[in-house]
Amino acid sequence: MSGDVAAGSRAAEVRAKHAEYLLPAVANYYEESLVLDSGAGLRLRDVDGREYLDFFGGILTVSIGHCDPRVTGPLKTQIDRLGHVSTLYPTLPIVELAETLARITPGRLKRSMFTCSGTEADETAIALAQVYTGALEVIGLRHGYHGRSLLAQALTAHSPWRAVPTQVPGVKHALSPYCYRCPLKLEYPSCDVQCARDLKELIQTTTTGKIAAFLAEPIQGVGGFVTPPPEYFRVAVEIVREHGGLFICDEVQTGFGRTGGKMFGIEHWGVEPDVMTMAKGVANGLPLGVTVATEEVAQAFRAMTISTFGGNPMSCAAASATIATIEGEDLPANAERQGARLRAGLEEIQRAHPRLVGDVRGMGLMQAVELVADETAGDRTPAPAATARLFEETKARGLLIGKGGLYGNVIRIAPPLTVTADEIDEALGLLRESFDALA
Repeated sequence: MSGDVAAGSRAAEVRAKHAEYLLPAVANYYEESLVLDSGAGLRLRDVDGREYLDFFGGILTVSIGHCDPRVTGPLKTQIDRLGHVSTLYPTLPIVELAETLARITPGRLKRSMFTCSGTEADETAIALAQVYTGALEVIGLRHGYHGRSLLAQALTAHSPWRAVPTQVPGVKHALSPYCYRCPLKLEYPSCDVQCARDLKELIQTTTTGKIAAFLAEPIQGVGGFVTPPPEYFRVAVEIVREHGGLFICDEVQTGFGRTGGKMFGIEHWGVEPDVMTMAKGVANGLPLGVTVATEEVAQAFRAMTISTFGGNPMSCAAASATIATIEGEDLPANAERQGARLRAGLEEIQRAHPRLVGDVRGMGLMQAVELVADETAGDRTPAPAATARLFEETKARGLLIGKGGLYGNVIRIAPPLTVTADEIDEALGLLRESFDALA
């Protein structure tokens, strides 16, 4: 009893200090936030000793499980050998990782720039495109999310994530390929992907007619795992290139096998990027952002640039170990298999709760459930309150999931790529119980 009291007191103390010393905007999940203490594989423990099955992976970041020795081992070795020198000096870890990325990324991508986050990776990509094309205007997608800097916030088309009004000129937002909530009120496939074709008019009417880049996620992450029609990117990118723009593919959430069967999400859509950005899952939780460009785009950037912490030997060692595991164990194939199992279970839940569950979507181990007022009555009003209640139910049963969407009504499910069939079934069982409790 005394041990439980001490643990509970410790959790309360951490919550109190978080509330006192961190920015109020640094939000936590749940009515009473979890104070996590340790983890291994897909399991996390809080300071009270309670175990949770992690089906959100630190926001799609823990690619191969928590504290996996295949990453922590090389990381410990690297820490003891060389920790930090900045990009002013070449190191074996940074060049090995760059060579690997040139090999595994699609098309003619070759040259890497390493930073610390997806935000920095996207900033770097925009600068490359502007220098290469000589144009300044950039197009993002509505419902897209690209980070925390002023430029990234300007490109992010989510009002809850914008701290200040847009202060970066030349940023435009195209229609999202959000079929469930089509902004044009059309139905796929009879729509002929008009959301993509509208890019031409957007460029011709709201820009100078020559743009620097189109920045988009293969599947919109924070937007609620919005998954486009298969031909969307082929149509959109062709229009962008007709108007002088580069295609920047933001793989921060979709990269490294997450979408199943392929190493990168864009490979499903048959389009080769001019620039690709990534972060999150590349190093299994170590801070690392990457921008990879074709040779000709990279050669155009001649200004001086460094990154103090980007590409540090420790993060690079962790990334190389993570990628080696993903390739060696063919985890993209596992993501495809287990993703299909997960999707089938989510669709069963949809059939059991047809009023509440409006849409199930995603690819591989990147699956979403959108909750609405009453799908059976055609009322697709977002139901964020139901989402919040479901979160409390899953937490009580020891299952961690994520949420997203412009309205906060989308459940995001994305376990590590090492997830097993038994763990998928366990999570689905807990999720069914939680939905039943809501009903």
